Amino acid sequence: MKSYDVVIIGGGPAGLAAAISSKKNGIDSILILERDKELGGILNQCIHNGFGLHTFKEELTGPEYAARFIEQVKELNIEYELNTMVMDISPDKVVTAMNRTEGLFEIKAKAIVLAMGCRERSRGALNIPGYRPAGIFSAGTAQRLVNIEGYMPGREVVILGSGDIGLIMARRMTFEGAKVKVVAELMPYSGGLKRNIVQCLDDYGIPLKLSHTVLDIKGKKRLEGITLAEVDSKGKPIPGTEEYYSCDTLLLSVGLVPENEISRGMGVEMNPITSGPNVNESLETSIEGVFACGNVLHVHDLVDFVSEEATTAGKNAAIYVKNGKERKSEGHEIMLNPIDGVRYTVPKNINVQRMDDSITVRFRVGGVYKNCYVSAYFDDERVIRRKRPVVAPGEMEEIKLTKEQLLKYPDLKTITVKIEEA
Repeated sequence: MKSYDVVIIGGGPAGLAAAISSKKNGIDSILILERDKELGGILNQCIHNGFGLHTFKEELTGPEYAARFIEQVKELNIEYELNTMVMDISPDKVVTAMNRTEGLFEIKAKAIVLAMGCRERSRGALNIPGYRPAGIFSAGTAQRLVNIEGYMPGREVVILGSGDIGLIMARRMTFEGAKVKVVAELMPYSGGLKRNIVQCLDDYGIPLKLSHTVLDIKGKKRLEGITLAEVDSKGKPIPGTEEYYSCDTLLLSVGLVPENEISRGMGVEMNPITSGPNVNESLETSIEGVFACGNVLHVHDLVDFVSEEATTAGKNAAIYVKNGKERKSEGHEIMLNPIDGVRYTVPKNINVQRMDDSITVRFRVGGVYKNCYVSAYFDDERVIRRKRPVVAPGEMEEIKLTKEQLLKYPDLKTITVKIEEA
């Protein structure tokens, strides 16, 4: 059995940044396992720009952003295996994987970084009635077909869901000569970034219908059209609001789910809100020496934050390999408590002794709030209160905590993060 100090599951933006960070923090024995035929993950099919504004202070396309990390991995001589599927990880950090050349094999790791990314929610999760005709794709599949395979899924398009991939595909299909008739969204607000609504829909005159869903699908062999209807506050269709759109393609952009079957299988404690692992200030899961970062932890809006988070996870994996059990004993745990509009926080708990000089707590809200405050209470005392003109579920929020600030509260047990009305 081969053994490595750090094994990273996934060679997308999170896995690459974690590997580079572990190497720069003094670990030489690193292996990246990637199931695709190349490194870079989903970025390879994201040929639009807008990546890297935080990390590199310039606007890059997805493949350009990925290439910068791939070059560093190669320069640092970090080992990686492509076309390799991880089947299982045991709680004592033995990775079972398989590929064509080696068959089934095992690797013993001192630390593991989970960086498997996320997948799209499928039509099966939506309960749309009708047949299963050709022409219904997830937005990410359509993106791959157009940008990598060179196939056009269809010419008359309706998009259900206003996640970022759906918005970007509305623009992309328009560029390729398709007519995007409408983007429908079940919620009363969009799930995507504000800039994508402006640049991908408004700039091309594509209507966005909020509080709408697909009621019916017409067509047996090939999609012929769909019926949209408005929904009430409980998501039930309102009779009399039905509209028929003829189309040959329906793209589904109805949310992303962290890819966590392996994490669950090894016994990692999961968060029911994010569908990702619960982690502490080091991005370490409930299993000692197993770290998580990127979209496998919680779905991000910007890849720059994925890289930033993965850099932290890679560094902490390196510290764990060097110090192991010694780092466990010191300090006490502070729990983070998300309430009043805040759906979750990453991390879930913080050990002040072990944290860096500062920590970024990221979270998403459960609705659209205007002219509000993002507040943090240390037990019962309000310490942070930041005015925000608008917060929405499509954009991730954050607060920064410093070690110096937390050390002033030696008996602190809970930090409560919430939205307060102005």
